[in-house]
Amino acid sequence: QVQLVESGGGLVQAGGSLRLSCTASGSRFSTSAMGWYRQAPGKQRELVASITTGGSVTYADSVKGRFTISRDNAKDMVFLQMNSLKPEDTAVYLCNVGVVLTLTFTYREVWGQGTLVTVSS
Repeated sequence: QVQLVESGGGLVQAGGSLRLSCTASGSRFSTSAMGWYRQAPGKQRELVASITTGGSVTYADSVKGRFTISRDNAKDMVFLQMNSLKPEDTAVYLCNVGVVLTLTFTYREVWGQGTLVTVSS
């Protein structure tokens, strides 16, 4: 079984920065694409950024130029550096990782529990 643990959320003023981290743990797995989603109250969950094993990245238009996603393949970690934060970035941020279970070659998507980011104006 693979689990994700996120950290780095919190309260920050508009214009500030935060760095989110997500670590995948378990046994006998390899990671595929990794990403961050967010869900604000009353809104649908949306993709913020994703990164492939080769380092290709995708960003939501609303965060381009402000957020940077990166990963450490050796440690099964993914990061989201968030700069120039705006009040509209306030949401629960969830880590999402595609994993392949090496014993069964089964692909699964795993979600973290979420970390709250609050940006005050």
